[in-house]
Amino acid sequence: MQTLIGGYRGLSVMFDVNRDRMLSLGVIVASLFLASYITSV
Repeated sequence: MQTLIGGYRGLSVMFDVNRDRMLSLGVIVASLFLASYITSV
């Protein structure tokens, strides 16, 4: 049972890190699209 809880805790930390990385990547891509839209108008 403790191994299961430890594994779940490790997975949750990994997902938190990946979610943060994906969020920052999404913000960068969105800002690039917004900048290209503003310069084309």
